[in-house]
Amino acid sequence: MPMTRALIGSTLVSLLLAGCGAADPNDANNTPEPTTGAELSPSPENGDGEKAGASPIQVSGTWEPYSPDATAITYDDAVPEGKKVDVDVQPEGDARTRFILTVNGLEPDRDYGSHVHTKPCGKDPADSGPHYQNEADPDATPSVNPDYANPENEVWLDFTTDGDGNAESTATVDFRPRTGEANSVVIHENHTKTGPGEAGKAGDRLACVNVPM
Repeated sequence: MPMTRALIGSTLVSLLLAGCGAADPNDANNTPEPTTGAELSPSPENGDGEKAGASPIQVSGTWEPYSPDATAITYDDAVPEGKKVDVDVQPEGDARTRFILTVNGLEPDRDYGSHVHTKPCGKDPADSGPHYQNEADPDATPSVNPDYANPENEVWLDFTTDGDGNAESTATVDFRPRTGEANSVVIHENHTKTGPGEAGKAGDRLACVNVPM
């Protein structure tokens, strides 16, 4: 009689284990189901919401009339067709950025203005939008307030050509453009003004280089 009870108890324990789905560690088909609903972590950003770890950007082009696939577009004879332009964007340290604009064969011994703009170049010179600002002016676009339209909050690359019409301009700023919000470098007819009510103005837009950042 005790032997019968022992056998019955052993059988009940086996049945209970089977009903609870106890896994056999030697079963090759006993693979856990994948967890669903997992999300990928976003790319790291710095405290200003700007993408960290930006890569250098190098753009070279030859000035030409507008076309949808043109890199460097000229709107005026002061930036002659067929001449070369280079733009380098170099991240430095944790947040600084160095911009280098190199031009060749423009009008000699002449002042030009230049800035980073928000939109790509277009058929109309105004298509490139306003200047990119690290801290956007909340009251006006384009901004003419020197608190916002200045070479620390924007990227100014004004230059004066030499006797052969060549020049190189460099600007280093304490920020990196937010991804997708800076897309071109525009050349203007004058050096950039700085006074209240006119800060950031540099005359007509003579040419534009597509530099998506």
